[in-house]
Amino acid sequence: MTRDLKSFLEFTIFESGKFKLQVFNILNIVIIFLLAALILWVISKFFKRQRAQGRIDQRKAYALVQVSSYIVYTIAILLAIDSIGIKITVLLAGSTALLVGLGLGLQDFFRDLVAGFIILWERTVTSGDIVEIGGVVGQVKEVGLRTTSLITREEIVLIVPNTRLTTDNVINWSQNNNVTRFRIDVGVAYGSDTALVEKILVECAKEHKDVLNVPEPYVFFKDFGNSSLDFSLLFFSQNLFRIERTKSDIRFAIDRKFRESKVIIPFPQRDIWVRQMPSSDV
Repeated sequence: MTRDLKSFLEFTIFESGKFKLQVFNILNIVIIFLLAALILWVISKFFKRQRAQGRIDQRKAYALVQVSSYIVYTIAILLAIDSIGIKITVLLAGSTALLVGLGLGLQDFFRDLVAGFIILWERTVTSGDIVEIGGVVGQVKEVGLRTTSLITREEIVLIVPNTRLTTDNVINWSQNNNVTRFRIDVGVAYGSDTALVEKILVECAKEHKDVLNVPEPYVFFKDFGNSSLDFSLLFFSQNLFRIERTKSDIRFAIDRKFRESKVIIPFPQRDIWVRQMPSSDV
């Protein structure tokens, strides 16, 4: 029995020169990756417990689990290569020219990898955050080592290279305790009751379920425009991702109440004076 097991483990699957791949090597690789998976499971459970006890926030737990997974799997891959008899130092020395060529051709790839580590370590962007980059607003689905995936308001998955998140101007709406101020601009005709306009705008904001009562919504009288009195309604909300729908609902309410109160929203007008030139004698 022992002799049969030994023969099975030493059975050669592939052989080339001095290199032999045996069943024993395959079992070593399987055990290494099973141990890596077990270690990551323990790490994930640990941080989940820490998060449940309030000792660590969700963003930090996610970042630490992601960084741990990359480190553990990198070590597992190196150990697996070593277990089949391939020395890492020899492999690197023999492929120096190839690595230099790949490095020059994959500069952007490696920049994205470095940016991924920076994002995960500093936690500037993490899963669940609402961010705006290049005028596109999306919710972070996953922060990978090379790319970050966002779900836009149109339910489109957008893949963003990590370098853009570290070099471009990125607005993270979720960094402000999930409460953000928004604005709706509206103009009314000259001669309108400005106190009534302010009252209607505040009422429309307060009546919407997504608008917070604390801080209260308020109105700015912005300017005397060319053809209108310009106001800004400012309100606070936690509905960061679907805020455009909230704004639309408030605009519908403003239009309805303006009609009921006979408040007119003007449109630009121009008066053209036609001056008749005196006829000239021919």
